[in-house]
Parts: sequence; C-alpha cells; structure tokens
Amino acid sequence: MQPLRLGLVGYGKIAQDQHVPAILANPAYQLCAVATLGDPCPGVENYDSLRAMLEHCPNLDAVAFCTPPQGRYAQVRGALLAGKHVLVEKPPCASLGEAMALTELASERGLSCLFAWHSRFAPAVASAQAWLAQRSVLAVTVQWKEDVRKWHPGQQWIWQPGGLGVFDPGINALSIVTHLLEQPLFVKSAELRVPSNRQAPIAASVRMTDSHDLAVHAEFDWGHVGDELWRIDVRCADGTLRLDHGGASLSLDGQALPVDEEAEYPALYRHFAQLIRDGASDTDLQPLRLVADAFFTGSRTVVEPFND
Repeated sequence: MQPLRLGLVGYGKIAQDQHVPAILANPAYQLCAVATLGDPCPGVENYDSLRAMLEHCPNLDAVAFCTPPQGRYAQVRGALLAGKHVLVEKPPCASLGEAMALTELASERGLSCLFAWHSRFAPAVASAQAWLAQRSVLAVTVQWKEDVRKWHPGQQWIWQPGGLGVFDPGINALSIVTHLLEQPLFVKSAELRVPSNRQAPIAASVRMTDSHDLAVHAEFDWGHVGDELWRIDVRCADGTLRLDHGGASLSLDGQALPVDEEAEYPALYRHFAQLIRDGASDTDLQPLRLVADAFFTGSRTVVEPFND
C-alpha cells in the first residue's frame, strides 16, 4: 500500500515536538510539504500558505493543521473543498459553530476528518476506560495545573478571544473525562478568573454533571508553580482510579496498573490512517461544547494582570 501523502500547516512548537516526529516514524505516511510563516521544516518543501502548498502539491491525500484555532476554519474548509482528508489539532476551531460546519462539510464530501483530542490516546486512557466499563462511577475530580510560561512562552493568541486561555490545556482533561464516561456531561456552574490585561482566563473552576447527577469537578490553573499536576480521579464503589501525568500513568488506590506503551501522537496518527482506510471520521465535539458552555454560563472574576 502506498503511503498517504501528507501536508502540514503550521510548524510551531507542537508540530516540531509532536506531529512531525510521529509522522516521520509512521510508514503509513509520507510528509511531502509544510506551510509555515516561521522557520522551515527540514527535508521537505516549504510554502508560505496553504493555498500555495495545495497549488504546488495537488496530489496530497491529507492535510494536518497545527495552527492556532482562530482563523483555522477557513483553512480546513479550503482543504476539504480541495478533496483532502484533514487532521485538526485541538481545539479544532475558535467556535462550536465552525467545528460543526467542518464536520458537516467532511461528511458531504466523503472525506475523513479527525478532531485531534490527542490526550485520549495517552498510554493509560484505554486501560482506564476498560476498567471503568464494568463499574458505576460515583464522582470525578480533575486537577489540571501547569505554568503557562513554560508551555506557551510568548504566545499571545492563547489570551485572545477564541484562544481559550487555561482551557487550552484544560480541554485535554475534558477530552479524557468525556471519553471515559458513558453519559454526556453538562456544565452546572463555572468560575473564570481573567487577568485584567487579558481576554481569556488564567484559571477556572467548573462543576459538571450528567443525566444521573454524577458530580464532576474540575480545577484548571495556568499560574501553577512547580511540577505539572495533570490528574483525574474517578471514584467507584470498589476503589478510586487515578490517571496521572496527563494520562501517562494509572493506579488503583495507589497501586500502579499496566498501561499501553505507545505514545499519544504516534497513536493519534495511527488512528487517522485507519479512519482514512475505513472512510470514517472522528469529530466528537463534547470537549469543545463543555468549554463553550463554561464561557457561556460562567461567572467572571478579574484578577491581577499577567505578564510573560
């Protein structure tokens, strides 16, 4: 089978650290071209726009998008209209409406579309899902805390409307929780703490539930000092399951459990290739909907200014 000819849009930190290594390590893909306004990607043709890349590389089978969510809708739409399968880094768009429109367009065109909730492919998530499948969940607690200066140094788009602020990492936790639970979640209340010189929150507290009144509480903090705390506790009658390190490790009442050895992005790109072979898509919108509902229903507290 011939490898999928892939183009990449955006060659920033996430593309350099995760996407390109995963693509190059997978024989199902041939990375043919990159569209970027920054430093060029070595070893492939580089272009200054998606349009130029599509014009010069009309035989691309698929395009992966690693650009900020603001303005991404038009780019992904253009790739779909050009007949390309698409992988879209999270969050897929700056609004729920844009993401819904892309889902519909991909279906109309018979193309595969993957909204890349990469944290669902963390090594421990599948094991956690299997353990929970036969149990009733009593409560879920999320602590997702990190230092924005470390993970998004100098990136201004994350603080602008559509950039999500602390929900940019927080949506990773939401993508895991919604993957583990059978019933959809709904936001009961939210408190968003927004720096006086920014448009998006640096911290948030969100309480959610499902149709059976399950208690789900998430605390997100982007001003956290020290080691990252990426933890999800799922309490059941016969123990508390803990996902730590963003879903990389798993324990039950403090005892470590075995996990998959495959890393997130290699698993993500393996999934994308399978979707294309199957003529299918994976465009779950629940994580983005929960963030949208937190913004829609949440109270806002102005906090001290944030400066890089």
